[in-house]
Amino acid sequence: MNPDDEIVYDTTPCFIRVFKSGRVERYLCSAATAASVDPATGVSSKDVLISPETGVSARLYIPRLREGDRPEQKLPVLVYFHGGGFCLGSAFMPLYHNYLNSLVAQAHVVAVSADYRLAPEHPVPTAHDDSWTVLRWVAGHAGRGGPAAEAWLAERADFERVFLAGEGAGANIAHHMAMRAGIGGLPCGVRIRGVALIHPYFLGSDRSSGLDDPMINPVAEAAPSLAGLGCGRALVCVGGEDALRDRGRAYYRRLRESGWGGEATLFEAEGKAHTFHLFETDCEEAMAQQKAVCCFLHL
Repeated sequence: MNPDDEIVYDTTPCFIRVFKSGRVERYLCSAATAASVDPATGVSSKDVLISPETGVSARLYIPRLREGDRPEQKLPVLVYFHGGGFCLGSAFMPLYHNYLNSLVAQAHVVAVSADYRLAPEHPVPTAHDDSWTVLRWVAGHAGRGGPAAEAWLAERADFERVFLAGEGAGANIAHHMAMRAGIGGLPCGVRIRGVALIHPYFLGSDRSSGLDDPMINPVAEAAPSLAGLGCGRALVCVGGEDALRDRGRAYYRRLRESGWGGEATLFEAEGKAHTFHLFETDCEEAMAQQKAVCCFLHL
């Protein structure tokens, strides 16, 4: 059989198909939406290539001025990491583009949505390394202006209020970015104020956490102590019917018990499944979760 036709991994019709030749077919990854001014919210977006060597890029979002706003007014910065189990998704998908437009408009923040390389072509921790590149690029704007700087960050971002967030695998990445920042710091002395983990993709064995990979299970015995989380606040959101719910709850408990000196909050949407807010945008629980995230970005 032609290696380009022989399937070695298949989860269709839902997610991904891998062929012996290395070719990958992805599903639920619709064509990219162009950056634009969103007619519904007035939020503007644009794309930036951050690493020509790897192709790592990001989509930036900025809200329209509200009545009484000054053009030079500084806004909180949100660095967002999309989900998709490390093998699906893009910062440019309509699903995430629409979500960021809504979140940026309601929270009134500058957002940077990281686009990282996907597995299996680029195994974990490539997604984390790419995301770290994006986060360091953002932080670097705290100490520079001029023609090399991205104006939306250099002129409008308040680097005293930098937050991380993500859903699913993106929440996993956000956690690890906060841990890296706690260990090695960020350019220009930038510190992470808080991290919002929405339906985090954390897994593990019920019988023995000692065999779990710390990249996917941050409460495993071999994982670094959560006391080193490099921020002062954390919001953990879980869905009551999400198969990953208990892992999110466990993370919240272990974080509070770790000796970490910050403030942690748990938000649970009863009866809701994994990342429901991306698909049921107008339901009561999605609006309540959105409000919790927006409030978190301004405390």
